[in-house]
Amino acid sequence: MLWRWRSPSPGRWKSSSNPQEAFLSAQREESVRRIAAPDIAARKGGEPIVCLTAYTAPVAAIFDDVCDLLLVGDSVGMVVHGLPNTVGVTLEMMILHGQAVMRTSRRAMVVVDMPFGSYEGDPRVAYDNAARIMKETGCQAVKVESGPTVPDTIHYLVQRGIPVMGHVGLRPQAVLVDGGFKAKGRTEDERTRILAEAHATADAGAFAVVVEGVAEPLARDITAAIAQPTIGIGASAGCDGQILVSDDMLGLFDWTPKFVRRYADLRGEIGRAASAYAADVRARRFPGEAETYFSKKS
Repeated sequence: MLWRWRSPSPGRWKSSSNPQEAFLSAQREESVRRIAAPDIAARKGGEPIVCLTAYTAPVAAIFDDVCDLLLVGDSVGMVVHGLPNTVGVTLEMMILHGQAVMRTSRRAMVVVDMPFGSYEGDPRVAYDNAARIMKETGCQAVKVESGPTVPDTIHYLVQRGIPVMGHVGLRPQAVLVDGGFKAKGRTEDERTRILAEAHATADAGAFAVVVEGVAEPLARDITAAIAQPTIGIGASAGCDGQILVSDDMLGLFDWTPKFVRRYADLRGEIGRAASAYAADVRARRFPGEAETYFSKKS
């Protein structure tokens, strides 16, 4: 008899004819501990923290082996659903994608963005929404974009058992107020305001702070000023970690922000694959014998 068990790498199975070996191997693999907020917080000043966004089960399974943290970002509204910005993202969308990422990741910490309108007002409402995200997805933390009223909410959530990641600098959810996605911290007034927001976010109890789209010296100053790890995106190599929108990093779009480095050309690869498929269909080369079922011989 062949015994099978699931590998910690989602979608992969292992097998053995020895039941004891199968049992012990499965037990060892199920015992893989997921990275949590205290683990990330302890990485301040140490080995850089590797983060990427993930929205789907297959991508989460691939990234889980190499990332410390997977962010189910509200950027999903733009890169997956085609929205012009993140303002239209709903709580239900974030939960749906959070569930997908949690199903196939095993080791990386999973953080889910709280969407616009779900946390900026009454902290009690923010708690209800954050608790719903964590209960329905099983994620390890939520992320909020900082603003004048948000530190009190962060404190309220943390005091009630919800780990929170902060976000300062360029705040995508404020795009309608800012009039676009513009780098921050280039003037003294902006620098002073963002540094104060970083301090307030850290003091409120966030376990880490995303620093997005700011002048490089400011990102370094924030990293030196707060005890929590900073996760840079368009900030500085001096941050405690880095994150990119995975679809940008993989080259799925014609245009990407200045701070993105493309590590692949998936748009080109997908286009070439689709063209080859279309050509085979039109020439009746697909399906071929290898892809076709035949009647059994009697």
